[in-house]
Amino acid sequence: MTARTSAPDGRRVVPNPRPRPDRDRWLGVAFVAPQVLGVIVLGVVPFLFVIWYSLNEWRPLTGEMEFTGLGNYSRLFADPTFSASVVASLFFSAGVLVLNLVIAISLAVLLNRRMKGITAFRTIFFSPVVVSVVAWSVTWGFLLAPNGGINGALKVLGIDGPSWLADSSTALISLVVVQVFKGVGMNMVLFLAALQSVPEEIREAAQLDGATPWKSFWSITVPMIAPTILLTGILTTIGSLEVFAPVQLLTDGGPGNATNVLPFFLYRTAFVSQQFGYASAIGVVLFAIILALTMLQWTSRRKWVHDEV
Repeated sequence: MTARTSAPDGRRVVPNPRPRPDRDRWLGVAFVAPQVLGVIVLGVVPFLFVIWYSLNEWRPLTGEMEFTGLGNYSRLFADPTFSASVVASLFFSAGVLVLNLVIAISLAVLLNRRMKGITAFRTIFFSPVVVSVVAWSVTWGFLLAPNGGINGALKVLGIDGPSWLADSSTALISLVVVQVFKGVGMNMVLFLAALQSVPEEIREAAQLDGATPWKSFWSITVPMIAPTILLTGILTTIGSLEVFAPVQLLTDGGPGNATNVLPFFLYRTAFVSQQFGYASAIGVVLFAIILALTMLQWTSRRKWVHDEV
């Protein structure tokens, strides 16, 4: 059967155009292209430049650039300040990761119940997320000052508080607390969404079988929200390894190298010491650490995340 080319009254009929299966494909490519181009221009290309700069001794203010090969890396791994920075970064990241997830899950479980004023409580715990990092850090600077709010409260109880940010034994822990309470609200919201997706019938069936609330939580709730735990764990780890503003505003990397985490060490090397090649090597190593920890978390999911992620 052929398509008609003329109407009964003799007018010419234009046949419907053939479907073009590639049209949707090219339309999808057109929508994705700006994002892909942005990643390449703003992510991949600058990173390749950073790798190249890390192989040179580069001082942009004087225009000097000398190829040194792996010299910056050899110097880096022999630098005790770099070793201290790696230890500080890993300690900070581990502390933030554990405290953030424990507090976020606990808050989500508490705020997942039906109770009066629950929306207000959720808003209160989420509000630090929308506060600027600078305002949040300055506020905590007043609270953690020797004569600040926290030591004032302890003094009422007859306790002399330490200099939280000036003592090497408490400075990094104080930064962990500041970072945890800044970001715990976001993870709390993600866990709330995950908890509300757990079928209530399963928990009721477990209770009928005699499972205690704690047993029901560990055997039913935690496995079902495991994909969310994995996601928040990866995002929290990456964010904690990139921390900078609270360090600069509260401790300036001190006392000594107690809070001189890798991003701050990189900043001081590049913009204070003007050693951009050496700072680029720090950036490459920091990227490698973040990539290694992310891949470790991702591959470990096969042992404890049973749902598809």
